[in-house]
Amino acid sequence: MHNDSNSGAPGTPSGRIRRRRGSNEVPPEVVKANGNHLLVNDRSKYKSMVVRAYSSVWMIGGFAFIIYMGHLYIWAMVVVIQIFMAKELFNLLRRAHEDRHLPGFRLLNWHFFFTAMLFVYGRMLSQRLVNTVTLDKFLYKLVSRFVKYHMVTCYFFYIAGFMWFILTLKKKMYKYQFSQYAWTHMILIVVFTQSAFTVANIFEGIFWFLLPASLIVINDIAAYFFGFFFGRTPLIKLSPKKTWEGFIGASITTIISAFLLANMFGRFQWLTCPRKDLSTGWLDCDPGPLFKPEYFTLPEWFPAWFLSREIAVLPVQWHALLLGLFASIIAPFGGFFASGFKRAFKIKDFGDSIPGHGGMTDRMDCQMVMAVFAYIYHQSFVVPQNLSIEMILDQIILNLTFEEQLAVYTKLGQIIQERTFGES
Repeated sequence: MHNDSNSGAPGTPSGRIRRRRGSNEVPPEVVKANGNHLLVNDRSKYKSMVVRAYSSVWMIGGFAFIIYMGHLYIWAMVVVIQIFMAKELFNLLRRAHEDRHLPGFRLLNWHFFFTAMLFVYGRMLSQRLVNTVTLDKFLYKLVSRFVKYHMVTCYFFYIAGFMWFILTLKKKMYKYQFSQYAWTHMILIVVFTQSAFTVANIFEGIFWFLLPASLIVINDIAAYFFGFFFGRTPLIKLSPKKTWEGFIGASITTIISAFLLANMFGRFQWLTCPRKDLSTGWLDCDPGPLFKPEYFTLPEWFPAWFLSREIAVLPVQWHALLLGLFASIIAPFGGFFASGFKRAFKIKDFGDSIPGHGGMTDRMDCQMVMAVFAYIYHQSFVVPQNLSIEMILDQIILNLTFEEQLAVYTKLGQIIQERTFGES
């Protein structure tokens, strides 16, 4: 490529090259930063591995501590992750020059963010909030009012932001402002779709949050190490360092880990019991048939080093195999999507908050896909589809006025009396 005076002339070959440079493909220096060589051939890979391993140990240790603390702390962790992700994505298309002429414009993004947070979590956790304050009449009335007017409150918060946006429109900056408005809403959809399913999994039982999240972590670590030592065959152009050896090795490791981890996690009530309120007390429940062991006798041809011919398997382990299959084959496409997204915007990472890993969004790309699948799978194939007495009573308490509840009580009394009289 030459830098002569005619390099930009239209119709010349060099002119065509210049136009191709203006595309959304990553320039050579960014490709080099992203790594256009396999890890197995990277001379600095050991230094990178040490930094990455150090950060991973801290993240896994902190994650385990939060799991031990319980549901509310896990929810708080999800909220913090959301804030970091939103910050990284808000900054992706930010232009400092335009923002200097729009004082308070960034604050509008966070107004929409916290409005969405109030809407999503208000709808999801309203019943658990009611259960938490049932014994206090004042708090019960206050929370009941909040639940009743929750949707209209969120709507007016959103409309206030909408009016704020319209009133701050400036001439010659309309295109930038409207693109930022659309970008903000796309970020909210991406971030809160994933987090809403994640929080729903947490309160259904930490097991349904912890197992899918752990499988993604195991798959990521296994893919890194298999690719690090054995990777020779490139997997996909969007991620030059990913290899078939890493993908296959990680898939086998993840599926085996899913089966074993489900057995380990499924033996703790703290992980398997659903949380019906927002308290932090110890949980005690009937784990249900999924978490009660079934015993199988091994055939005679199994190796003699087995200590017992009888093994205990939790039924939930068969479900875990399907979660492991998804985590190893489908969920990595969330990472491929993120890689393509970063290439489109010519960046190496979404941020630098985690040494050796990039930003929070870089760590959550596959988790987003996995959280949605775990929730849908749990609701479709695990949760019984019949209504329990507790669910019916919850709906009566939450959605009916006192007079309507009294009418239901009177009607039930009449039905029971008529049935008793008919049987006598």
